[in-house]
Amino acid sequence: MNKVKIDPVVFWSSLIVIVAATLLLVVNRESAEPVLSSLMSDITFKLDWAFQLLTVGLFIVLVWLIFGRYGKIKLGEGKPEFSSFSWGAMLFCAGMGTSIMFWSIMEPIYYYIGPPFGIEANSNEAAEWAVTYGLFHWGISAWSLYALPTVTIAYSFFVKKQSSLKISTACRGALGKYADGWVGKIIDILVIWSLVGGLGTSLGLGVPMISAVIGEILGMEQSLGLSIIIILIWTVIYCSSAYMGLYKGIRKLSDINVYLALALAIFVLLAGPTLFILSYFTNSLGLMLQNIVQMSFYTDPINKGGFPQAWTVFYWAWFAATAPFMGLFVARISKGRTIRELISSVLLWGSLGSWLYFAVFGGYSMHLQLNDILPITQILDSQGGPAVVVEVLKTLPLSTVVLIFFVVLGFIFLATSLDSATYILSAIATKELKDGQEPARWHRLLWGGILAVMAIALLMIGGLNVIQTSSVIVSVPVIIIYILLTVSLLRWLKHDHKNVSSTEKDLEEKAG
Repeated sequence: MNKVKIDPVVFWSSLIVIVAATLLLVVNRESAEPVLSSLMSDITFKLDWAFQLLTVGLFIVLVWLIFGRYGKIKLGEGKPEFSSFSWGAMLFCAGMGTSIMFWSIMEPIYYYIGPPFGIEANSNEAAEWAVTYGLFHWGISAWSLYALPTVTIAYSFFVKKQSSLKISTACRGALGKYADGWVGKIIDILVIWSLVGGLGTSLGLGVPMISAVIGEILGMEQSLGLSIIIILIWTVIYCSSAYMGLYKGIRKLSDINVYLALALAIFVLLAGPTLFILSYFTNSLGLMLQNIVQMSFYTDPINKGGFPQAWTVFYWAWFAATAPFMGLFVARISKGRTIRELISSVLLWGSLGSWLYFAVFGGYSMHLQLNDILPITQILDSQGGPAVVVEVLKTLPLSTVVLIFFVVLGFIFLATSLDSATYILSAIATKELKDGQEPARWHRLLWGGILAVMAIALLMIGGLNVIQTSSVIVSVPVIIIYILLTVSLLRWLKHDHKNVSSTEKDLEEKAG
């Protein structure tokens, strides 16, 4: 591996910002939490229109790229570096993590007891919308937020031959020389902070859920010590994978992850009420397709029930905050693909993987609730989401085996997200990273250690909720980054395509 150097401004500034912010949260948690919560409420209620229009706008641009003349442009020379399976596995695992394991079980229940459009809670109509909204939130709209940065970064790195894997570099088509100045540095520091915040959200969901399942298996109560042990085990797994790099570590871990995830979903589908799950999913998918325009623009300004702000806008902001990381990682593994192939795969394979989990686990949890097999809403109200996950898994045949399998999958699922993240954090803070090069191993391990220490510190003071709130707040400037990335890509495509057309025209004239 060729030696690569860190970007001292981005590296040290990001490190100082993260450490200072973490210390401030630790010291001033009681006063910081209400301020950040108020800020998040303001963002979701006052900028709901911005996030809704952004998501729809990105989807329109992506469809235009798929079917337009630029779709056949190849991102880099030669054949793809990874097989289609490994490539799809890495992009899905990096984007989902343990979040899909938690929300595919829990989200339909939340929609059942707090449905949209003023529908009566706990009603049959609420049950029809329960899985429907899960399919919407984790489907094509969500993956559109991931796909646009991916295409721009891949074009910048493999076609424009830019010498670094950074968001600021991908914005050069819009920013010009400013991409290398303080504007570019601010963009990269913001991206690192949004990524760390997004990972805080994943840890905030993953640690309590896995802790609850392990507690059930071992017959022990959840504790801070157990949670810290879980984080340390995760750290060893994802640091080892990131240390080995893309080819030996991250790719293999992602392949294993997908096989295990498919195995668990197929087991629940066959062991559970198979026909109900298939019928419920079909009905939910039809309801989503019929109402997707209304759901995409729903802000509820008259009744002000708060459903779209609490769910849809929050999700779009959360996904937007982590999208630069997702774009950087998927772009890095997409050499040799065409623009059409890249966008189609991100939108379709990402959505299908998410829909499989919501169809199976969402359908199964709703079956338990609707048929009075398990009082999920009561457990949720009295014990919380992680306890619900445990009780739902316990209703399956061979429940002890299922619980152990779920823990293993949970560890690997989040590890695949975190090893991808440490790889990209080190790539952003690296000065130059040419095609074929990887960030320094010590650099990858350093970011892995920083994430672990920060997670433990925040867990000890109960501040993971604060960090995930801050990730949503950071998503506001990310809207501007989306615009810059879109403008940058379109300018590059127009300029490069124009030059190609002119060359072809000159050759035809000479031949004539």
